Amino acid sequence: MRAWNLLIVGVIVAGSLALTPADPQSATEGDTETTTSTARCVLITGANRGLGLEFAKQYADAGWDVIGTARKPDEAAELRATGATILQLDVTDDDAVKRMAKQLDSRAIDLLIHNAGIGSRAPSLSDIDIEQTARVLDVNLLGPMRVTTALLPNLRAGSGKTIVSISSALGSLERNTSGRYYGYRESKAGLNMFMRSLAAELQPDGFTCIAMSPGWVRTDMGGAGASLSPEQSITGMRAVIADLTPEKTGRFFNHDGEELPW
Repeated sequence: MRAWNLLIVGVIVAGSLALTPADPQSATEGDTETTTSTARCVLITGANRGLGLEFAKQYADAGWDVIGTARKPDEAAELRATGATILQLDVTDDDAVKRMAKQLDSRAIDLLIHNAGIGSRAPSLSDIDIEQTARVLDVNLLGPMRVTTALLPNLRAGSGKTIVSISSALGSLERNTSGRYYGYRESKAGLNMFMRSLAAELQPDGFTCIAMSPGWVRTDMGGAGASLSPEQSITGMRAVIADLTPEKTGRFFNHDGEELPW
């Protein structure tokens, strides 16, 4: 009888074990794979340094699929360390933009961040270098226009349908009371107008398109004396982006959420 009781107990225990996951960690890993497969996708231009690199780091840490572009991918070691997919792109090169779009094929993109940009500090009209100014306009204004046009099918396929252009308070017409920064101001004011036009055109399709000022940030462009670290600026901008709704399309925000005048 004792042997029979032991046999019954053994069958019950074995059955219980069969109904219990063998390894709780395996279940967690399975959940992680599911999360990864449904992760949102962000594409960031100029992601190999400065604000773009910090965007890539923070979105990767938050579990997003990150695609970062760089003119020289072989030199983008920090971007590669984030786990981002790296694509070669010069936003002034029509052929490079088309190649990038072809590489992405029909991949859905939820959020496009136009970050690639260059500066200009000409303090007076006599200091303007027309060739350099044309370069600034090409990168800061025409670049986002090229990239948006090429990636619009990918954005339509995504669920986020959000386009963010990194502008500057220096692009505000209302706030320009000191002049200077010729070329740069004009490029950012033009970028702001592009985003307003884009917002108006794409709003019926559920898109949210905004311009954002990152604030004065300690980057190569902002300089060592700037008031914000890249981490502070990007943390603020990500919070603003996370809180966007289609009703906020066509607006101009500071990194801290303040709405800026055009």
